Amino acid sequence: MKPVYFDNAATTELRDDVVNVMTNVLKSNFGNASSSHGFGRSSKTLIEKSRKAIARALNVSASEIIFTSGGTEADNLILNSAVRDLDVKHIITSRIEHHAVLHTVQALQDAYNIAVSYVNLDAHGSIDFDHLETLLQTDQKTLVSLMHINNEIGNITDIKYVANLCKVNHAYFHSDTVQSIGHYNLDLQDIKVDFITAAAHKFHGPKGVGFAFIRKNSGFLKPLIFGGEQERGLRAGTESVHNIVGLEWALNLCIENIEKEYDYIKGLKQYFIDEIRSAIPGVTFNGLSADFDKSTYTMVNVRLPITTSGLDMLLFQLDLKGIACSKGSACQSGSNKKSHVLSEILSGDALEKPSLRFSFSIFNTKKEVDYVISVLKDFTCI
Repeated sequence: MKPVYFDNAATTELRDDVVNVMTNVLKSNFGNASSSHGFGRSSKTLIEKSRKAIARALNVSASEIIFTSGGTEADNLILNSAVRDLDVKHIITSRIEHHAVLHTVQALQDAYNIAVSYVNLDAHGSIDFDHLETLLQTDQKTLVSLMHINNEIGNITDIKYVANLCKVNHAYFHSDTVQSIGHYNLDLQDIKVDFITAAAHKFHGPKGVGFAFIRKNSGFLKPLIFGGEQERGLRAGTESVHNIVGLEWALNLCIENIEKEYDYIKGLKQYFIDEIRSAIPGVTFNGLSADFDKSTYTMVNVRLPITTSGLDMLLFQLDLKGIACSKGSACQSGSNKKSHVLSEILSGDALEKPSLRFSFSIFNTKKEVDYVISVLKDFTCI
C-alpha cells in the first residue's frame, strides 16, 4: 500500500495547476514588485490581480486584503493592532483556540495588562452563547476572538451569530478561519466579522503565504513588521509573488469545485466513521466531529479503547506502515503535553484514552480508509 496522508488539517498537497502557475511566475515574473521599471510593474500587477480575486471570493473590497506569511502572522497582526492601535482593553476568547491566538492574547495581557475573559464551553467544546453575551456586557472596549472551525475537533462556530452579537454590543470580532477558507463559501457582506485570517497551505496552496481581512473603517492599524510600504504600509517586506499567485489559484480552484469536492470528502468522512465503528467496538468521537451538521466535513477526531501508554507506539506503528495522521495540532508536534483542546472538554478515563485526528482531502480514497481501519483494528486487538 502506498503511503496514506490523512493529516490535511495540518497541511494539504498542492494541486498540479497551482504548482504549474507558481513555476511559471518564478521563471517569468522575478521582478521586485516595489520597483518602478517594467519587471517590477509586472510583478505588482500579478499581486493586485490576486488581491482582487480573493476579495471577490469573499465579497469584500481588495483594499481589505493584506497578504502575510500565513495564519499565525495574520492572527498576531490583528490581535496586536487591536490592543495597540484600537485601544482594546478586553479580549474575549476560548481556551480551545489555536495557540497563535491563545499565546498572543497571553503576551498582550502580560505587556498591556488588558482584561482577558474565556467563554464557557459545553461538554462537546461548543461556545456557550449566553455566557458570551454576558461577557460582552462591559464598558471596556472589547474584541472577541473565536475560530470558525476548531483545528483539532472540527466543531463549527456560528460566526454570523457571533458577529451580530458583537455589533449589538459595540465589540470588534476576529475569527481565525484557517480551517474554513477554501472549504466553505464565506460572504463577508453577510457575515459582519471585522477581521479574519487564512493560510494557503490549508486549501492546496503553498506554505508561507496567507492573508488577513481587515474591514475598512475598523480603525487605523500599524504594522508589526517595519521597513517598506508594502501591503498599504501594514506589512513591510518584498512580496513573495509566486506564493501570492499560488494562493489565488488554489482558492479559486477550491471555490470552482466546492460542491463536488464537498460531496466527495464528506462521503469519505462518513465512510471512515461507519467503518471504524464497525471494526472497533468502543471507539468514540471527540467534540462534535461525528456530527455532520455541527462539524467540518474534512475532519474527525477519534478516541480509541486502548491505554494512553499505547499512543506513542500506535503513532510509531502507523508511521511505519506509511499512515500520516496526528494527535493534535501540528504546531504542537514534539510536545509531551496533552492536547489543550481535549483537556478542556474531556476528563478522567476519557482523557486518558488515546485520541487521533484524521483529516481528509480530494486526494484520498476509500481504499486508503480501508487500509487505515485495518491497521487500527489490528493494533487495538493486541
